[in-house]
Amino acid sequence: MSEHYKFNPNPKCEYFPCHKGVPEEEFNCLFCYCPLYLLGEECGGNFSYASGIKDCSGCTKPHDKDSYDFIMSKMHLIFRRQD
Repeated sequence: MSEHYKFNPNPKCEYFPCHKGVPEEEFNCLFCYCPLYLLGEECGGNFSYASGIKDCSGCTKPHDKDSYDFIMSKMHLIFRRQD
């Protein structure tokens, strides 16, 4: 079964690639805005805090080729916070 929906590069984007550390041919733009940001320290990504604000500029979790499965595995945490 094809799973092409899990990978969506956008090399025409003026910011592509927006993060260093992922080869361009493996850069996934599907989660341009990372839904895991909402999880704060539970997101599982490589982040830091700058002046009290979460800084994700060093994180490639939503952009690597396996990002879909990783993010979908965490979505239940986001939905639980909405209750």
